[in-house]
Amino acid sequence: MTVHALFPTRVYTCALQRNGSRELNRMLVKECRQLRADDLAGRRWSKRNYPGGYTSYGSAHRLQLVSPTFQQLQSRLERHIAAFAAAVEWDLTGRRLTMTDCWVNIMPAGTMHGLHLHPLASVSGTYYVRVPAGSPGLKFEDPRLDRFMAAPPRKAAATPKSRPWITFPAESGRLVLFESWLRHEVAANTADDERISVSFNYNWF
Repeated sequence: MTVHALFPTRVYTCALQRNGSRELNRMLVKECRQLRADDLAGRRWSKRNYPGGYTSYGSAHRLQLVSPTFQQLQSRLERHIAAFAAAVEWDLTGRRLTMTDCWVNIMPAGTMHGLHLHPLASVSGTYYVRVPAGSPGLKFEDPRLDRFMAAPPRKAAATPKSRPWITFPAESGRLVLFESWLRHEVAANTADDERISVSFNYNWF
């Protein structure tokens, strides 16, 4: 008797680099906070769509094109994007994955980010810049969840690959990559300080 594990959903986690993240993060924190102070349109958009927090998604979402610091981040992401593409066995012959969007997320205490996906993108990800103790991680939903119908609940001790939800902890200097159709959310920040991250999309067309 053989039980096959089919149609895997892959999530990639790794430190951005072995050394030097502290200085990059220091520059990113400074620019993220300065952008929030300067970005009136973004603060207005966030008030409607990201209550309690700030995101530049609705106002400045191509930061890799305007900031040398975010260009540095982009260049350091490239090898990870290539590794993820290899892991999912994509045929990119004659094509290349290109960063299309890059934006800032600042989550003060109590801020959350509801369940969503990233339309019109191939690979999405988050790089954690500043993560105070107690900050929430990134929670993924089993993409088959709406088709389970009469499936019994999973055991409390079920292995991660069998659970309907998995949360990857946030840690400064680390990144998470996933296919953009995979729904995810961030629970309310229970830390007393701001959680700062940079999110991005890559596409091949």
